[in-house]
Amino acid sequence: MNSNTYHHINDSELLQRFYDDHNNEWLGILLQRYTLLLLGVCMKYLKDEEHARDAVQQVFEKVIIELQKYKVEYFKSWLYMIAKNHCLMQLRNKGRYVSELNENIVEKEMPDKNTFIQKDQQLDDIAAALQQLNKEQQQCVTLFYLQKKSYHEIVSITGYTLMQVKSHLQNGKRNLKILVEQMHKKPK
Repeated sequence: MNSNTYHHINDSELLQRFYDDHNNEWLGILLQRYTLLLLGVCMKYLKDEEHARDAVQQVFEKVIIELQKYKVEYFKSWLYMIAKNHCLMQLRNKGRYVSELNENIVEKEMPDKNTFIQKDQQLDDIAAALQQLNKEQQQCVTLFYLQKKSYHEIVSITGYTLMQVKSHLQNGKRNLKILVEQMHKKPK
């Protein structure tokens, strides 16, 4: 299945198709949508691209197993929580960030439905706003914030000058904030 063929199908519908026929290809399409988000989450906690990529694969495997057992309503928020907890467990196993892990366990004592809805909406808004940035800003923001590349790495990857990278990041961050704020002002 080509994921582009199914871009018009929302997450809930893909998840329902998976629950109906247990075809892992539906999950594959769904997970492919969030690979970049997961990589960003894992980079935030693990601070190492190779470990983050490994963690994304491990999260994918865990998601496939967990979705066989449980019915999930808010996929993106649930996926984010799975990735975050996976990374925190890895850090705990390495003896780091124990206090953050303890805070997370207290916080995790079953978030209510509204928390999931709110987190899901925030992630949707940021993803939609990111798509509205111009190509240069989108590329720089993605490389810097989601892939945790340095300014100099972004210069090497994109061919932009250091000043252009800084400018695209500054403008991209400002525009993202403006776009997300505009989304919240529109009546739903």
